[in-house]
Amino acid sequence: MISAFLLAFPALFSIVNPLAGSLIFRAATAERTHAERVALARRVGVYSLLVMLIALWTGSYILAFFGISIGALRIAGGSMVIGFAWEMIRAPQKREDRKQQQASDGGADDVAFFPLTLPFTTGPGTIAVSVALGAGHPMGDAGLSGFFVGVSLAALAVAVLIALFYGIADRVSDWLGRSATETISRLSAFILLCIGVEVFLAGVADALVPLLARR
Repeated sequence: MISAFLLAFPALFSIVNPLAGSLIFRAATAERTHAERVALARRVGVYSLLVMLIALWTGSYILAFFGISIGALRIAGGSMVIGFAWEMIRAPQKREDRKQQQASDGGADDVAFFPLTLPFTTGPGTIAVSVALGAGHPMGDAGLSGFFVGVSLAALAVAVLIALFYGIADRVSDWLGRSATETISRLSAFILLCIGVEVFLAGVADALVPLLARR
């Protein structure tokens, strides 16, 4: 169990990166109050935990059932991340106007799952890592329960950090100041764009390598 936790936690934390993600979360929820943002952060944390647990426990079986490869998952998810990040970079004011309209029309749940949880927080990269971790479970009954308890605790720890960092994102933003926050948010959006491209290219490589190997 401990070995599984120590394997899964750094892998999930590095791909989710809740600290850097909190700055984009702050920019995406700029029109909300602190209390609304904390409540939204908790929902994102819960949804992120569910996404990671489902991917860890059943991801490989679901993909196999529908005949979906990891490469296809990465290509589709990477495209979604690219579009989300590109929108933040190219048209932030238009996006903020739309968010304000959504905020006036609905509650926090309108954006809690999509896009803040999926694909932003626990997107294709996180799902692919979770599926890979779950697929690496020990064969047979020996150590199987301890393995899944360990990786599940790792997912829980990451989800708690997501809720924590996202919940204090506005305080960090106030400490940095508006100019520094906007600069870091744009930089974080660009990094998110690069991650999306990286995930997309990894999916393309996953799809092309078997085809090239057959020739």
